[in-house]
Amino acid sequence: MSDRLAALRTFIRVSRLGSFSAAGRELGAPQSSVSRTIAALEREMGASLLIRTTRAVTVTDAGAEFLARIEPILAELDEAEHAARHSGELRGALRIAIGTSLAARMVIPHLKPFLDRHPALRVDLMLDDDRQDLVREGVDVAFRFGALSDSTAVARKLVAWPRALVASPSYLATAPPLNVPTDLAAHAVIVGPQGVGDWTFRNGGTTASVRLDGRLRISVLQGAYVAAVAGMGIVLTTLPAIRRELESGALVQVLPEWDMGTVDVNAVFTNGRAAKPAARAIVDYLAAVLVRA
Repeated sequence: MSDRLAALRTFIRVSRLGSFSAAGRELGAPQSSVSRTIAALEREMGASLLIRTTRAVTVTDAGAEFLARIEPILAELDEAEHAARHSGELRGALRIAIGTSLAARMVIPHLKPFLDRHPALRVDLMLDDDRQDLVREGVDVAFRFGALSDSTAVARKLVAWPRALVASPSYLATAPPLNVPTDLAAHAVIVGPQGVGDWTFRNGGTTASVRLDGRLRISVLQGAYVAAVAGMGIVLTTLPAIRRELESGALVQVLPEWDMGTVDVNAVFTNGRAAKPAARAIVDYLAAVLVRA
């Protein structure tokens, strides 16, 4: 039975990653062993499950149907094994996709207690501010800011953080006056990974919308914060994300009386309701961390 389960888990990882070698690296097995396991499974099934080309591995129609049926079953088995151990200790591998700033500032500094509690769990943090193909990358759970695109994945809203504009005191000391949102047209703006867009401000019954471009564009939000501290301009962020810079005085909030709304922090389970117990556990743990931020 254990060999059959191992073969099914291997098939799932090859299907999700689209690669024998990538699945082998994740499972700690040689590519040749992974290939033999899949070939044996196909002989046993009497059907071709995967299409192999020099560029990629794709799932056949029969393989896609098989994958859709076995994945939730194995997830339930993982859940049952987890419950039977009583200890609550998690095992196996957990692959997490998360933005660089959120990881560096809010997750990694608080991750040690979770890892200490689950020493048999291996966590793979994929730090990237771009939105990866979560299924192709074999991600178990992703943390995302803002609105989510339509997907078969299941999402959970963890917290809503207030947006804010911040800049360094050194920049503001020599910059033009900044009293109302329209004054931003005369200022240097640092464009982060969210790109250029309309910024909407509310103050009581007054609403203002400003569309700005910037000379400096930085694809990673962490880099935008460094540029702001260095006095290169104003950056749009969330208040919890730059808490330590605000407390130290390295950055200050500008136009604080104007409300810019909030941005949601979401957890996305790529396997839907069949998410790994470890994926649900890390989300529960980090939800408490983010609420306190």
